[in-house]
Amino acid sequence: MDAEPKRKFGVVVVGVGRAGSVRLRDLKDPRSAAFLNLIGFVSRRELGSLDEVRQISLEDALRSQEIDVAYICSESSSHEDYIRQFLQAGKHVLVEYPMTLSFAAAQELWELAAQKGRVLHEEHVELLMEEFEFLRREVLGKELLKGSLRFTASPLEEERFGFPAFSGISRLTWLVSLFGELSLISATLEERKEDQYMKMTVQLETQNKGLLSWIEEKGPGLKRNRYVNFQFTSGSLEEVPSVGVNKNIFLKDQDIFVQKLLGQVSAEDLAAEKKRIMHCLGLASDIQKLCHQKK
Repeated sequence: MDAEPKRKFGVVVVGVGRAGSVRLRDLKDPRSAAFLNLIGFVSRRELGSLDEVRQISLEDALRSQEIDVAYICSESSSHEDYIRQFLQAGKHVLVEYPMTLSFAAAQELWELAAQKGRVLHEEHVELLMEEFEFLRREVLGKELLKGSLRFTASPLEEERFGFPAFSGISRLTWLVSLFGELSLISATLEERKEDQYMKMTVQLETQNKGLLSWIEEKGPGLKRNRYVNFQFTSGSLEEVPSVGVNKNIFLKDQDIFVQKLLGQVSAEDLAAEKKRIMHCLGLASDIQKLCHQKK
């Protein structure tokens, strides 16, 4: 990202929860200032301004000639609608994962972005984490026999964040990025709504017939944690070392987005990324269907 653009890209942040607040902070970083100009934020709450950034209405953001880019940081259930509106208005879009809560909707939005000649970027900060980098190095060149990735956390509202295969798509993205495209063998969902407990268990297979289980378990008192166990023909990997704070991962993701805005990412890389995203969303859709069939 060497040459500065003639004009900075004007940015609006939609949704100022945890991710939106980090995005607002990062947009003030000197690294961002060369390319991006934070114009304001959109929120359903009446906030007036946040850290000297003004609140603007959704209508004004869509109409504004000053705004070229929208960061969608609202709850997952609203992503699809916001992406569509901003693309229709001719804006580039960065959206937190999952991009949508259905494979078909994502396909339609990619087509709309292509039609409008705009960048549509789905954030995947989990691929920028130190833990993932460690796993990637460990897995490189090894043949998987079987493995598991289990994630535990406190409950999450499905209405806002989507079915567990979508709200947990970052774990699926890890598995696909480590082991290539996967086939779905089985999926079950155990739910005790009165206890706010749920456990989704998914069995997947690699192209070399290695078996993978992916488990998402959520309930009161469950700490946010990831457990991995991978058995290779040449040994096993049973834990990911604690690497401390993953520094600036949202800022790194933003750098990738800016490279796309500047046309500095090759067509091959863009196509490979889109293929991976759509493969994960397709698997998530199939997992959801399978779990609902069994109920």
